[in-house]
Amino acid sequence: MTAAVALTGISPSPARAEEQVVIATTGGAYDEALRKYWFDPFTASTGIKVVSVAATNAEMRAKATAMVKTGHVTWDLYPDGEIQAISEAHKSTSEDLSVFCRQFVGRPDLVDDACVGGGARLFSTATLMVYNTDALKDEQPVSFADMWDTKRFPGGRSFPNFDDPWRVMASALLADGVTRDKLFPLDIDRALRKLDAIRGDISVWWKSGDQSVQGFRNADYTIGEIWLTRANALKAEGRPIAWSNKAAFLVGDRLTVIKGAPDKENALKLIAFWLNSPEAQARVCEVLLCTPPSGKAIALMSPAARAALPSEEDLRDHIVIPDAAWINANADMMLERWNAWIR
Repeated sequence: MTAAVALTGISPSPARAEEQVVIATTGGAYDEALRKYWFDPFTASTGIKVVSVAATNAEMRAKATAMVKTGHVTWDLYPDGEIQAISEAHKSTSEDLSVFCRQFVGRPDLVDDACVGGGARLFSTATLMVYNTDALKDEQPVSFADMWDTKRFPGGRSFPNFDDPWRVMASALLADGVTRDKLFPLDIDRALRKLDAIRGDISVWWKSGDQSVQGFRNADYTIGEIWLTRANALKAEGRPIAWSNKAAFLVGDRLTVIKGAPDKENALKLIAFWLNSPEAQARVCEVLLCTPPSGKAIALMSPAARAALPSEEDLRDHIVIPDAAWINANADMMLERWNAWIR
């Protein structure tokens, strides 16, 4: 029996050649890392083919909702945001993993909420401010207030524009002097007024991780708010990029099994393989610069990668931990206000 099989508890007998599992990802470097260090080793161990389809986060949620509503489900799982995974809307379109998760309860190497009813933790990361070091050689931005200061730090700006605008609004409030402990509930009117001040300098409104990356490659913006996983991919390419953990939000993804998934059992096997494979987690997070759910995985990451992760001091003093309950309760209102403003 191989080590991978022993870890996952999957039968060593070969799976049928036609067996597969379909997972949505955001594509690009994200999908490449998952494919190389998680999907392919899983297939080698089980014989189950992993088919990945590319979609934005908003598209994943919309597609899952539509598939469940029509009863025509063609995907098995996808990574949903940590915040969305505790929402009522998520519960209506996803399988409850509570029984499946019992096998991971009390595992000392895993974080306490590695597997819960709403989904299994893929990893934690950040949405944060990045900047082009070639364009800003004399002085570097540190805070969201700096991001709004287009005189000291000239150049185009970039922000996400999809179905959860809370982080852009929160960035505006932090830039306007709101302290981290007073951020929630978000003052939407104040946030939009602050965004009015920088609107003309926003050259890229990205909807996907790949779009944020391409915008940086093309020098379409000098300072932007993007995912740390994508920022680290740019750094690995040798791009002149740096970021500030003092202008960051803690976010994460949970593996969600879609209600009525045609290959639900294979989806659960894929999740179990992830949670039981610290080597896979370590290699993925080495590439994407994320924090895996297993402490053993963190120990397997290189000293350089571990040093680049947000520090305890960053988490204590700077990085914003969003109020998930407030965001979910006000999601529709925020999106309505956002769509009216962004037009």
